[in-house]
Amino acid sequence: MERPDHWLRYGNPWEFISPDDMVEVGFGGHSEMTVAADGRIRVRWLPAERVFGEPCTTLVPGYGTTTVNILRLWRARATDEFDFQLFDAGDYARAVAQKVVSENISKVLYPNDNTLQGQELRLRQQYFFVACSLRDIIRRFHLRNDDWDAFPSKVAIQLNDTHPVISIPELMRILLDEEGLEWEQAWRITSQTFAYTCHTLLPEALEQWPVSLFEHLLPRHLELIYEINGRFLDEVRARFPGDEARVIRMSLIGEGDVRRVRMAHLATVGGFAVNGVAALHSRLLREQTLVDFAAMWPEKFQNKTNGVTPRRFVRLANPRLSDLITETVGDGWLRQLDQLRGLEACVDDAGFRERWRGIKAQNRQDLAAFLKGHAGVSVRPDAMMDVIVKRLHEYKRQLLKAMHIIALYQRLRDDPGREIVPRTFVFGAKAAPGYFMAKLIIKLINSVGQVVNNDPVVGGRLSVAFPANFNVSIGHLIYPAADLSEQISLAGKEASGTGNMKFALNGAVTIGTLDGANVEIRDLVGAENFFLFGLTTEEVAGLREAGYNPQEYYEANPTLRRVVDSIADGTFSSGDRGLFQPIVDSLLDRDEYLHMADFQAYLDCQERVEQAYRDQERWTRMSILNVARCGFFSSDRTIGEYAEAIWRLTPVRVSQ
Repeated sequence: MERPDHWLRYGNPWEFISPDDMVEVGFGGHSEMTVAADGRIRVRWLPAERVFGEPCTTLVPGYGTTTVNILRLWRARATDEFDFQLFDAGDYARAVAQKVVSENISKVLYPNDNTLQGQELRLRQQYFFVACSLRDIIRRFHLRNDDWDAFPSKVAIQLNDTHPVISIPELMRILLDEEGLEWEQAWRITSQTFAYTCHTLLPEALEQWPVSLFEHLLPRHLELIYEINGRFLDEVRARFPGDEARVIRMSLIGEGDVRRVRMAHLATVGGFAVNGVAALHSRLLREQTLVDFAAMWPEKFQNKTNGVTPRRFVRLANPRLSDLITETVGDGWLRQLDQLRGLEACVDDAGFRERWRGIKAQNRQDLAAFLKGHAGVSVRPDAMMDVIVKRLHEYKRQLLKAMHIIALYQRLRDDPGREIVPRTFVFGAKAAPGYFMAKLIIKLINSVGQVVNNDPVVGGRLSVAFPANFNVSIGHLIYPAADLSEQISLAGKEASGTGNMKFALNGAVTIGTLDGANVEIRDLVGAENFFLFGLTTEEVAGLREAGYNPQEYYEANPTLRRVVDSIADGTFSSGDRGLFQPIVDSLLDRDEYLHMADFQAYLDCQERVEQAYRDQERWTRMSILNVARCGFFSSDRTIGEYAEAIWRLTPVRVSQ
């Protein structure tokens, strides 16, 4: 079931409103040329509508420092609360219509963009937040600075995927139209201010907006994008003479049936640095997604592998384990996560391993109690916690996990006396509003759980739990309790992942593909402490080039065929053969994310997991070494790398 999250229904005591810093934001209208007093031609934008951005500020104190950062969010406010004349005439709905339209901007972040109206609202949101934030940045810059050329040395703006890339033409508009700078100076300032982080290679994160939408909503910005593109393509032609195919590929405007603005191209052209968020992801970004740009500007491309904060995701989430770590290596690990290496000295200590297992058992009991109360599922606290929590997307292959559960269930139905390691399968996920297939997969997982959990033949040896509304608070219970971390995305699709890091730092052992940061996790913890399966990125490409046919795997593998048939025949839908047919059709006809090709390898790897888990001494060693060797995945290290290599910042040393 899908419900809105009314997280501000009772207000937020940690934030304060700053109406004195209200910002006005325009949409639509047109631009016109004027002659300034000095005789130079200037352009000004005359928006057709305006809204206010009201800042909502939260203070974020640093850990153990005197530094306090500012997190500033923005709420849309109507410039006119209502039309008094319409109200006086009794037309109450139209009297407040503009207020409703204006405030919709910040009502629901990332609305369904499967419709033209949804696309327009999403672009409105992106521009609204960017315009407000840029105005605030410039306001603060001018408190101490008058020289615009100093702007890049005082301000660094990191573009988080393509959602805020409209800030590049917005800054150019302010510098050119409002501040009166010449193009060359404005572009130098802009291109030295922005840096772009690509967080995923999926098309939805590499946005391409219809030119017609820009013309309607942001006409002046489209003019500036055209000018940026013209100058950029002249540079491309000069660098690669006669290569018009390259020019077409690199253009900021895609010339298809619908002309579109390519925001990832704009981010790369308008910024001084581009980075991915794991070693494999950054390589694919350079060699495939933005290969032409990497050839032109190899110096722009970097890698910054993601990290997570140990204060929240270990110390706060897992106090029992944190206390044992501190007792063993001291408390310096909370600031220098590499100090976890000191745990390796204890891996051969039987008493230490026993304490480690006891902590994991207590954490499992806490999670079992939560699942009983919030998901209505009774689970065995001694069962292996086999966990997959992450955004629901087909490439992340929660469906493959469901197929594995069905295969195990069918084995038990065939042989009720079979000895297996009891498992509790824990899912946590949300789907994007317009992502029909993701929602159907959520339904399938819950339906499989209904059957498995209530079958007396299973006898509690397998349990499926999908607690609703997965969030950080629920994560505080799940990460510490997990025994097995499922990181099973199709190789080449996951940019990095951070759940994989949270699980490993809490002592879960990973089963996964060579995708995202899994590659680096496996390198650090050792191949013997990681369960690897599946096609590599290169093998995926080769299989597709050869003509991938999922039907061949279906026909050749009786276990796989039976799993797919059970989804189709109504076993998990009370006899309704149509409910999950779209999933079956997707698997058999397209299988874009190669569930069928990786299915048997995944089952075989899960057999190795089961054998390893039976030897609790071996499993505990693996668990300890995962924690000890994953200190690299601290957000402190990641942010330090951004600060040094991209933002050109040095730490402020504050006496304690």
